[in-house]
Amino acid sequence: MASAKTYGNTLQFVLETRNPKLQTVLIHPATPMKIPTLLFASLSLLTLTARAADAPPVADAPPVVLLWPNGAPGSEGKTSPERVVTDRNNERTIFNVNFPSLTVFLPAKDKATGCGVIVMPGGGHYQLSFDSEGCNVAQWLADHGISAFVLKYRLARQPPGGAATATTDSGPPYTVDKDEYNDVVRAMRLVRSRATEWELDPARLGVMGFSAGGELCNMISLRNDQGQPDATDPIDRQGTKPAFQGLFYPGNSKAIQPTKDSPPAFLLCGANDRPDISENLPNVYLLFKKAGVPVDLHILAGVSHGFGLRTYYKDARSEWPQIFYGWLRDRKLLAPKP
Repeated sequence: MASAKTYGNTLQFVLETRNPKLQTVLIHPATPMKIPTLLFASLSLLTLTARAADAPPVADAPPVVLLWPNGAPGSEGKTSPERVVTDRNNERTIFNVNFPSLTVFLPAKDKATGCGVIVMPGGGHYQLSFDSEGCNVAQWLADHGISAFVLKYRLARQPPGGAATATTDSGPPYTVDKDEYNDVVRAMRLVRSRATEWELDPARLGVMGFSAGGELCNMISLRNDQGQPDATDPIDRQGTKPAFQGLFYPGNSKAIQPTKDSPPAFLLCGANDRPDISENLPNVYLLFKKAGVPVDLHILAGVSHGFGLRTYYKDARSEWPQIFYGWLRDRKLLAPKP
């Protein structure tokens, strides 16, 4: 079922599919075109999208694994569908997550290095830049022999300005320290529990995150455990400490207080990012050095916040994955699994 609404200078179309966990939101910027013409064109697109949504999954689409198949703790009673906004570059932004999951990108068997990473997109804790800071990154990693898992985590904040993508659920809101963090914990345990199936070394599973996702990476790097040996759920018996952490223009950077037990860190941001990141990340680098933790710092000249990875970049923003790959190689994390 499709509907259309106007919000200021934006025309928004909402497509509700038969899957109650997913609702697609297509947003069109205002144009001189008459609304009926745009409506006709967009509804045609919605018809095609609806058919695709109801069709069987595409054979080569990356698999999606729910963190909790029977529902996430803390999400009881929250059943409104997630909402996906696709921009003109076909990049998705996701809102209103009630069913946290991992999207799985595995390398070809002849390229697999045994290394794995959970990728956490950013978005200010109210949205997820799911492609530019998630799937694009994961695909690059898989193409280079690294198993990658994009974490779709629950979101603690509402979109600013009462946007139409805000949740309609009642009950207590999610929090960063509890619900978002618990999604990261569960993701670490889940991937390690299926390491044999996914052919990766659980001792070489790390994390990387962008902006708000970087904040979560820091949290799991500081607050982790060795697993719960007596847990009823075998997944909960797995440990949660990452083998490494990639902090990409991380949010709440003043909370990054490494200890001698912190995982090795790769730090990256743009020189034109806001001061709490571009000016504080060098201080974070010094904190890692003081703690005796291996660390790399890279600051890209002329670059601002939120660049992620996009195919149309033709500058330094397209080159950081190779630098990150070299860092993993030098840390001896890319040797083929024995």
